[in-house]
Amino acid sequence: MFIQIESQSKIPIYEQVRNGIMEGIARGDIAPGDILPSVRSLAGDLGVNMHTVNKSYHELESKGVIRIIPKSGAVICTPLKGGIPPERINTLSEELRPLIVESLVIGMDQSEILELVASIINRIKEE
Repeated sequence: MFIQIESQSKIPIYEQVRNGIMEGIARGDIAPGDILPSVRSLAGDLGVNMHTVNKSYHELESKGVIRIIPKSGAVICTPLKGGIPPERINTLSEELRPLIVESLVIGMDQSEILELVASIINRIKEE
């Protein structure tokens, strides 16, 4: 698994780890049912504290991305059948809203925002 940690980034390391795992899933590098490295192993590979990786794993579990099985590891969950629960869509909407508002405030129009989102999705899939 390839996760790039930027120690000088404003983004906390646990978020970089979490985001790296989610990007790996989005690209198809990590598939449902795959087992993630142990907290200790991933922390060692990345050169970060075990508590940092542990926090990342617990955030992923709270989002329903992984399931932590005590003494066995963390397993990538299968996407929900029957669609995404409305409460999860509402949460994503609340998280995206400030970024969209900021984009509008700085002068982007709807088509530019949609184009930006499409280009981000394409970059994620191509990496």
